[in-house]
Amino acid sequence: MTESPLASAPRITVLPVQPGNPPFRIVEIDGEVIGSATAMTDVLIAAAAAGIPVHDLDDPAVIRWVGGGKLTWRPH
Repeated sequence: MTESPLASAPRITVLPVQPGNPPFRIVEIDGEVIGSATAMTDVLIAAAAAGIPVHDLDDPAVIRWVGGGKLTWRPH
């Protein structure tokens, strides 16, 4: 039996930085927008609220960073 692509997709996706004051990134959990983040701690808080343990912000099985990694919080 083969695994579907969604089964191996990370539950958390952090989208590219959006301009604002302060700049922010949209956070999705299980494909649903749950809010915005202005720092890594916001992503961890959202994960905890959804019951998702995050031990490594660089683990692609847990979190997908789009348009920059965990240290990207300002528009290019």
